[in-house]
Amino acid sequence: MARRGKKKGRPVSGWVVLDKPVGMGSTEAVSKIKWLFQAEKAGHAGTLDPLASGMLPIALGEATKTVPYVQDGAKVYRFTVAWGEERSTDDLEGPVTNSSERRPAEAEVRALLPKYTGIIMQTPPQFSAIKVAGERAYDLARDGETVDIPAREIEIGRLDLVEHSGERSVLEVECGKGTYVRSLARDMGRDLGCFGHIAELRRVEVEPFTADDFVTVAELEAARFGSNGENSGEAEAPIDFSAIDALLVDTAVALDCLPQVAVSDDAATKIRLGNPVIIRGRDAPVEAEEACATARGKLVAIGAIEQGMFKPKRVFAG
Repeated sequence: MARRGKKKGRPVSGWVVLDKPVGMGSTEAVSKIKWLFQAEKAGHAGTLDPLASGMLPIALGEATKTVPYVQDGAKVYRFTVAWGEERSTDDLEGPVTNSSERRPAEAEVRALLPKYTGIIMQTPPQFSAIKVAGERAYDLARDGETVDIPAREIEIGRLDLVEHSGERSVLEVECGKGTYVRSLARDMGRDLGCFGHIAELRRVEVEPFTADDFVTVAELEAARFGSNGENSGEAEAPIDFSAIDALLVDTAVALDCLPQVAVSDDAATKIRLGNPVIIRGRDAPVEAEEACATARGKLVAIGAIEQGMFKPKRVFAG
């Protein structure tokens, strides 16, 4: 008897800009979204801790090819630092490791912000996904080992104090790839002589997406199942995915950072077969390390432009 093949799912493509709730892990979120869309393939652009909420961009289908461009984009976090305690995990999850009766004045916090703006060196938390001698730092830390993680260069575009109450400060940071907000809270607390840890953390933006693109799990479930619930209807009845698919952000949005080149249908066919084509048009770039080719507004390929020729590196289904 022949074995039945594993169900592959739908070839649906696009981005789900999920407003992830506290308590849900990034891997769990991806699995949930993949199941709701019955998608063939899914992945996310930038892990968000279970204790954090906010923007988790999840790519479906062809959009997974654009994940690196979103991972490299600037991110904005709003976070609350609780002063007076440093914790092993630099957030609420770990036990207290240092404490102080001192609380910083608003002026002290504001005066410290320029030190954490621009290109700075930062040491990631002990409980992080950084690999040390081939093992994740958080696995070593959970085993009781003190991990020596070297400081690394990160970029902070801006760091603003939003609110201050003495016991806590609410801040907003725009930062580049590899920044640990938990480390910001830890280091600022040490500089202020009062210690500190993250009490609340929310990611509000991941370039090129904004809060206008947010969608919740509840909204996705309502679009997928309607008001009658998950198990409504006949078991073998075809599923209408039109409502939930309408909540997807187009794959090409992730490539807004690249030069855009419009090509003809004939050229698009050649590109999808892996062939280079001549780029025509008065405003067409002559050289570009990376560019995005589109036909009729649809994504065709990512490639390089050399001497007026578009050379595809990664193509997308039509």
